Amino acid sequence: MPATSHPRPRRGRRTYRLLAATAGLATAGALAAALPTSASAGEKTTSHQPGRYQDVQLLSFNDLHGNLEPPAGSSGRVTELQPDGTTKTVDAGGVEYLATHLRQAREGHPYSITAAGGDMVGASPLLSGLFHDEPAIEALNRLDLDVTSVGNHEFDEGAKELARLQNGGCHPTDGCYGEQEFEGADFPYLAANVLDDKTGKPVLKPYWVWQKKGVRIGFIGVTLEATPDVVSAEGVKGLTFKDEVETIDKYAKVLQKQGVKSIVALVHEGGFPASGAYNYDCDSPGAGDGVSGPIVEIAKKVTPQVDALVTGHTHNAYVCTVPDPAGKPRTVTSASSFGRLYTDTTLTYDRRTGDIARTAVASANHVVTRDVPKAPDLTGLIDRWNTLAAPIGNRPVGYISGDIGNSGTESPLGDLIADAQLAYGRELDPETDLALMNSGGIRAPLTYASKGGEGDGVVTYAEVFAVQPFANTVNLQDITGAQLVQILKEQVSGANEAAPRILQISSGLTYTLDLTKTGADRVVTDSIRLNGQAVDPSATYRVASNSFLAGGGDGFPTLGQGTNDRVGADDLTALEKYLAAHSSPADPIEPPAADRITIVR
Repeated sequence: MPATSHPRPRRGRRTYRLLAATAGLATAGALAAALPTSASAGEKTTSHQPGRYQDVQLLSFNDLHGNLEPPAGSSGRVTELQPDGTTKTVDAGGVEYLATHLRQAREGHPYSITAAGGDMVGASPLLSGLFHDEPAIEALNRLDLDVTSVGNHEFDEGAKELARLQNGGCHPTDGCYGEQEFEGADFPYLAANVLDDKTGKPVLKPYWVWQKKGVRIGFIGVTLEATPDVVSAEGVKGLTFKDEVETIDKYAKVLQKQGVKSIVALVHEGGFPASGAYNYDCDSPGAGDGVSGPIVEIAKKVTPQVDALVTGHTHNAYVCTVPDPAGKPRTVTSASSFGRLYTDTTLTYDRRTGDIARTAVASANHVVTRDVPKAPDLTGLIDRWNTLAAPIGNRPVGYISGDIGNSGTESPLGDLIADAQLAYGRELDPETDLALMNSGGIRAPLTYASKGGEGDGVVTYAEVFAVQPFANTVNLQDITGAQLVQILKEQVSGANEAAPRILQISSGLTYTLDLTKTGADRVVTDSIRLNGQAVDPSATYRVASNSFLAGGGDGFPTLGQGTNDRVGADDLTALEKYLAAHSSPADPIEPPAADRITIVR
């Protein structure tokens, strides 16, 4: 059998049990005391004296989002820069292949750690999301993940559910799936900057130490301080999210006092590389700012005691060096998303000082190609969960005539979803005027080609679930015309000025976005029309949106000020009903033109 058929021997089950799994946030906070501060690789020692320097392999990835099967469409491809300067796309992803790549990468590296940068679960395809991401945790156990930070999506179902994913146990309402009780994660989730309001302490362990034969490396895990802005209010109820830099610096001092001088920060916050190619040389001469965005400021400020940063959140790929506060280069990495890449970093540990020799750090992103053997144990896991999901997931819900993508300032899929929510809103209230949809809530495209044999152009429940997996409700509220103008301006100002979040809009609403201007001026007020008529600032309009947006999420506080609220069914139901009503095998839905927003560049 090929070497890739033999996974690394499974570690003994780590026990992170809570005393009472349903005791609420205070109980979740008790998890901090339940996790170990270190773990040993447990291999046999050798008789010879180790040398001064020891290379330690750090394999890392981020933002898996429960993507066990190979992602579809553009979500399952990466861009690769060629030697001649051209680019090509490469199919990538799928945990059966990720497992094989990680196992091959570990060969010949007795000192190897596998870490992740958060969002391992949440916004997941049906195969994992239908079962509250138990399948994803089981897959991560088989991948021999050693440690991960939390991401914002780890809080989609709240702190109690995150504690269950860590500790195991049956889901409080859905019960157990199959004959065995869910065992939970074999690896610790780290949440140093997420505090339980009742105790003032981290809801999960803030740090963890890997050690082997005298080599000790500490890991501190944080998520973005702005998590409450991108997660539903219910998911972060009772929690406070602290500053990333202050938190990392705090626990770096704690680790230093324990004699741990080699430290890696797992930070669920990210940046934007100058190139979309995963293998772009971020530090090449003339590259300028190889990466920009929030992670750069974090990396520049975090204490020099931290030797490397594994990051995520923005779903981008980069391996860059950013100077620390002492001016010394420090590696900052991100491996895209959905298991399409992994990062292989060599940390050279100095046994004399106990620190990382940063001048010797080497790192690169690698594609999780699909031309390697599938890992049989992961195939078995997927098959088992697919058997449970198939009766639900394979049900046809609609028909399309071509791919309906979710990329671009205004996307065809964004228009389709907004139209679906407008149609559903009018079922609840015929006076509904328009619908607004956040781009970040669209997690996958609708692809014309079939992978499951149901027939080209057929849209299954599993596919629409992958598009909108959050179970947000469709909410109606009244806003004034002046508020509507302000909402559109909030796309490119305030919290969204540096990284605009362009709303997807329903049919009938049009306006011009002038990208040659700055801030709120990028929305041309005089261009805003609803059904061809100028928006009246004093008039009242009935607006449909998902519950996340209706609560002011994604930096749209004015949407949180609507009145006369009405709560409907979940947004997935709205999309499913729209597809059923507007498509058939003989008359499939055409991809929308995405021409409602006029872009001036």
